[in-house]
Amino acid sequence: MGSLVAISARISSRAGVRYVVAFCALIVAITARWALNPALGDSLPYVTLYPAIAFLAWCCGVGPSAVLTMVGLAAARYLFVNPRFSFSAPDMQQLAGLLAFAAGAAVIIAVGEFVRRETASLHRAQSDLEEKVQQRTVELQAANHNLGELSARLLHLQDEERRRIARELHDSVGQTLAALSMNLAAIGADIERLAKTATTINDSTALVNDMSSDIRTISYLLHPPLLDEAGLTSALTWYVKGFAERSKIEVNLRIPDNFGRLSRDLETAIFRVVQECLTNIHRHSGSPVARIFIAHSDGHVRIEVEDKGHGIPAQKRTEIMASSTGTPGVGIRGMRERLRQLGGSLEIRSNGEGKGTLVTAHLPAITPPLPMEARSAAAGAAGVQ
Repeated sequence: MGSLVAISARISSRAGVRYVVAFCALIVAITARWALNPALGDSLPYVTLYPAIAFLAWCCGVGPSAVLTMVGLAAARYLFVNPRFSFSAPDMQQLAGLLAFAAGAAVIIAVGEFVRRETASLHRAQSDLEEKVQQRTVELQAANHNLGELSARLLHLQDEERRRIARELHDSVGQTLAALSMNLAAIGADIERLAKTATTINDSTALVNDMSSDIRTISYLLHPPLLDEAGLTSALTWYVKGFAERSKIEVNLRIPDNFGRLSRDLETAIFRVVQECLTNIHRHSGSPVARIFIAHSDGHVRIEVEDKGHGIPAQKRTEIMASSTGTPGVGIRGMRERLRQLGGSLEIRSNGEGKGTLVTAHLPAITPPLPMEARSAAAGAAGVQ
């Protein structure tokens, strides 16, 4: 139906084409009546003109239909009405048939014109609706794109802020505590003869040393300097060793010796994924062991973190992976969003209760460019530092 309406609209938009179509329709109608002449004789001379008039009234409008009616009436009168090949005055019966044909043709033209206009109006309304739907679709795509850029910007700013706080803790507070520790040590040496005071000073010195160690640990957890200075392999080795000591979980870390360096954003993302997975294993799985495998081949990086804990029920795992809500940067949704911004993906497999969980992440080795807003924000954060 839509294609017929489109054809009608194209024919109606060109006056010359409308009349050419009318002429062709007349030829077809006269030819059809001529083919039926042995059976019909001089009866029903106008019978084949009705379909042609109906077609033109719907496709071409009033003008071509009226022309077809008049020319067809004359041709049928000349070819199929006795006396044939003559335009003599018709008798009463022939005149009645002629008037009946003219009246029928007028009704067909009127109805066809009405239907044609209504169909054209519906076609225009449909076109307007499709245009509005397409416009809304473009707007929705633009909104989704802007939302993705905003998520990338928030994650990037979060990493930059962690890096700045870690540097401040390490460079400022750490140095001050080191100087205080040396002063207390000097005071302790001067008053060593006072046993009670010396004991208090020594305890204070131990407390300061513990505080300095804790601040250094917090600074490294926020953003380990090894990640920027020595690369992902050294940073993960240091972090896994500390995690195993604190959690009493045996962690097996496997990274090829020739792994090499990646971009800063990519190394940060891999480190955060491993960090989040180990945190979840410690909090929820109850597993005594964990396995980490990272490989780099064919332009892609593959990260696997596996435990032998309680596992994740299928329904809960489906809800976690299907959920698109929540605050970016929190738990599994944060890992998914961070990987998505870098062109990667996250998969969670669990064989059921008591059979452990396997988290697999894939990332391209070449980091896609950040959105313009995220690059501007990162440049501003670097300037503040």
